[in-house]
Amino acid sequence: MRKWKRGIIYVVLTVVLVIQCYPIFWIFMTSFKTSEEIKSKSTFALPESLNFTNYFRAVETSNLGLYLKNSLIVLAVTIALLVLLSSTAAFAIEKMKFKINKIVLSFFLIGITIPIHVTLIPLFQIYRAAGLLNSYWALIVPQVGFNLPLSIYLFVSFYKFIPDAIMEAAAIDGASVWKIFFAIVFPMSKNSMITVVTMNTIFVWNEFVFANTFISRSELKTIPIGLFDYIGAKGMVDWGATFSAISLFLFPVLIIYFLLNKGIIAGMTTGAIKE
Repeated sequence: MRKWKRGIIYVVLTVVLVIQCYPIFWIFMTSFKTSEEIKSKSTFALPESLNFTNYFRAVETSNLGLYLKNSLIVLAVTIALLVLLSSTAAFAIEKMKFKINKIVLSFFLIGITIPIHVTLIPLFQIYRAAGLLNSYWALIVPQVGFNLPLSIYLFVSFYKFIPDAIMEAAAIDGASVWKIFFAIVFPMSKNSMITVVTMNTIFVWNEFVFANTFISRSELKTIPIGLFDYIGAKGMVDWGATFSAISLFLFPVLIIYFLLNKGIIAGMTTGAIKE
């Protein structure tokens, strides 16, 4: 490749990187500004000093600890169910040969095309009749359902790379289907599992629509809904505390992504690499 073409590619990639990263940088920088700086200075101006007062006020104004606990509970249960259900369903579809396996896979993939907003009213009525409103399950069940199709597809893409001879040899040695899956197949799907976990962690952690619709009790609010605590009388917003809370909200997701980004790329591009 010629140098000028490579230079153009680097320039384009740099511009895209700046566009993607600047909003996060701006949120963190704004969280260190004083109220006077936020009101009087340019939006793009850097803070005069690292002022941590907003962070203390963010913790004092809102029940961030409670909201964090609720978000972590919903996240942990949702991710555990997604990994278990998607990995086993994909194994059955791809490796346990039956006549309608392609139809079953297509049925799951149809779920990707369904907008979540059209299901809010039916789900609200179902949860109200079942007594699930204002409960963790009201957030867990729909997120598992809507994130399951893509998770199944990622695992199916990986399982295609596993030779049937490996499982046949294990079956000849007397291994059951469950043992073949949990002792051989599932450990090999590490990169796909990392992709599913990280991708869905971001979705679940940022989820707002279901939490805003199905949760009204303060003690069950998650962090995205808890940000409403910084809206005061007559709609006045404490922007310093709000941006500090958002920074605290973003920090865990960024850490998880940077720690697992190699596995994410491998899982998304090749369906995971056989180990």
